[in-house]
Amino acid sequence: MEPAAYRKMAETEDRHWWFCGRRAVASAVIDSLGLPANISVLEIGAGTGGNIPMLSRYGAVTAVEMDDSARHIAAEKTDMEFLAGHLPDGLPKFDRKFDLICMFDVLEHVEKDYAALETIADLLAPGGRLVLTVPAHQWLWSHHDEVLHHFRRYSRSGLAGVLRDAGYEVQRLTFTNSALFPAAAAARLLDRGLSKDKEAASSGSDIPPKFANAVMKELFRSERHLLGRFDLPMGLGLLAVVQPARTGEDAQAGNMRAAA
Repeated sequence: MEPAAYRKMAETEDRHWWFCGRRAVASAVIDSLGLPANISVLEIGAGTGGNIPMLSRYGAVTAVEMDDSARHIAAEKTDMEFLAGHLPDGLPKFDRKFDLICMFDVLEHVEKDYAALETIADLLAPGGRLVLTVPAHQWLWSHHDEVLHHFRRYSRSGLAGVLRDAGYEVQRLTFTNSALFPAAAAARLLDRGLSKDKEAASSGSDIPPKFANAVMKELFRSERHLLGRFDLPMGLGLLAVVQPARTGEDAQAGNMRAAA
């Protein structure tokens, strides 16, 4: 992402409908996993720290961010250390495995997504989960994606495929941001008509007027109730919950424990 995008994120992520809605949905999905208290949490691509208060409810959080300016902003906002690192082969050396790893709209920024997912699998503790979100639908590619330095948007089948190829068992894969999908999709398509000047703004980066922002935030947040019952068939983003697939030996050991 451009430095200006990080500055904009820091200014808006506590109030903007999209950031607030995504946090609410992600939190509800994590709540549904039945994880024990006080787990070890890793956020990769922590940006300017907007997710740290939410993730801290689950345990001790370690945060990694590749951008120097984002880490500086995040440290000031949260009063915690943010480690420098990037995927797939530039993460710090950790002295522990993690029960929960989160990547919120990060994988699309990584050129080698398969290698990145393999790296992350090695960081998960036994029974640990990876929760990630990505933008959906390559046909929605626009100036917005270019400004944010995306390599791709994902189809549902494409994301499921790369996750399985990287050795994960997909436990949950659903679209998100469904209610606002038609309007948001129209805005992304309109971005195609904007100037290709890298300094040109893309749609969705500024906070809308107060009333509109409140309505859109509540529409997005409301999906947390629906996702407790079923997956959503369409949306602007995708959310996945995965864990490393058990080998035959692991599965046999698990069955023996269950039978004991």
